[in-house]
Amino acid sequence: MINPGLYNYWIVIFLMMIGFYIVIARGNLVKKLVGLNIFQTSVFVLYISMGKVVGGTAPIFGEGFEVFSNPLPHVLILTAIVVGVATTALGLSLVVRIREAYGTIEEEDIHAQEEDF
Repeated sequence: MINPGLYNYWIVIFLMMIGFYIVIARGNLVKKLVGLNIFQTSVFVLYISMGKVVGGTAPIFGEGFEVFSNPLPHVLILTAIVVGVATTALGLSLVVRIREAYGTIEEEDIHAQEEDF
């Protein structure tokens, strides 16, 4: 039986494997970017899961508060989301340029055109 407190880690593993499979199995460059984003989302969920402490509150000192959650993973994930959006935008712009240069975004077709030259 799976421990109910560990479902989030199973979700992380599931998302990682889906993203990894899409990157490996698909030849379309946009689909590869989607797979990388799914993989990246699983890492976000992993970090946020590690930062949560059951029964913990925000790290504000006061009477009656003894257990605190760590805010650092949440701050790091906010930064990672911004970097991820910028990286995705750059990747999509490269896909547009590749489409203009080769007339396709399928990896096999691009390799075939490169071998012809």
